[in-house]
Amino acid sequence: MRGWMDKIKSVLVYDADKEFYAKIFPDSLSRTDLLRLRTMTHADLPTVLDIERKNYPFPWDEDIFIDCFKVGYGCWVCEENGKILGYSIMTMGVGEAHILNISVAPDEQGQGIGRRMMETLIEVAKGEAETMFLEVRPSNPGAIALYSKLGFNEIGIRKGYYPAENGREDAIMLALELL
Repeated sequence: MRGWMDKIKSVLVYDADKEFYAKIFPDSLSRTDLLRLRTMTHADLPTVLDIERKNYPFPWDEDIFIDCFKVGYGCWVCEENGKILGYSIMTMGVGEAHILNISVAPDEQGQGIGRRMMETLIEVAKGEAETMFLEVRPSNPGAIALYSKLGFNEIGIRKGYYPAENGREDAIMLALELL
């Protein structure tokens, strides 16, 4: 467990040099280079819940996020200049990493924020897990395309996994080999 926590710290450490270079040489870094991922806190929950509610017709409630804190899942927010743009939750154990939730504010989607969060989660999991898993709704083609570009492969279907307007929606199960 200690190795995983050390790895998270090394990946999530804020690099003040990037901010400095961005001010002096504005074209030297992209917006996604300046995004900061940090551990989610209880104080972040109002913003996280707002993003969750805007993105999903059946959002997680606050108790689910609090339970994720309690059991020690990796919970992060992605921010720019102190503004939370997205969040992610991942669990690791027995050689597996499982992304439970990842979401970007609707007005920030399509700008590389989700990719940046995914790349960070993959980096955190490497060396600690052999495989990374996640589920995605078939009705979310943007996420499916991103996961495919990152090397995830479909490994199955979970029937009736997600609540939907007219019953249940299947989940596409995806995996990424990290070795």
